[in-house]
Amino acid sequence: MAQSLNMTGKLTVLDHPLLRHKLGFLRDKNTSSAEFRGIVSEISRVLAFEVMRDWTNMVEIEIETPMAKMKVERIQNPPVVVSVMRAGIGMLDPVLAMIPFASAGFIGIYRDKFINNTVEYYFKMPSDIKGKLAIMCDPLVATADTMIAAIDRLKSHEVKQIRIICILISEFAAQRLKEFHPDVDIYALNVEKDINELGYLVPGLGDAGDRLYQTK
Repeated sequence: MAQSLNMTGKLTVLDHPLLRHKLGFLRDKNTSSAEFRGIVSEISRVLAFEVMRDWTNMVEIEIETPMAKMKVERIQNPPVVVSVMRAGIGMLDPVLAMIPFASAGFIGIYRDKFINNTVEYYFKMPSDIKGKLAIMCDPLVATADTMIAAIDRLKSHEVKQIRIICILISEFAAQRLKEFHPDVDIYALNVEKDINELGYLVPGLGDAGDRLYQTK
């Protein structure tokens, strides 16, 4: 199911019984960290498949099967997969497993409650990112503060297009991304209606980073 955000960017919600089944285990507070990591990995592979569905930059080459010569297609100018740390790291390897010829980048940004602003502490990208599709990985997008700041940084490096893959996003975050970056596509499993006073999605699944890595 695709919900239109604007003339260019779109919000695509992946609605499938298997994904709803897996999301239910992610929401369950009794799901162990190991199980949580495994399910995030499985879902990330599906999101990677979906985000590349309309890829058109292909080239034909000739190969030989065991039976005959034929032409096959190969992807050209592959994307850059960007992990929004820390929780995005849990999605990075499974996405790269699906797109092994892609390069990877890392953005570390957090919201500082004392200065009421975002703080960037790490930024590392491939040297050839200009003109590429950037696939941003972050399991949860609640307020979109860090995501908006991360997109600002990527756009300063002249990427061709940006797409976000996440497990959950709030209605509030989707609207803010539409306002600040209307050209960015979003792929998610569900849109959450509420955010609590601490900035967590409700009902959500808690803090994705803590549940991935058993931290507090």
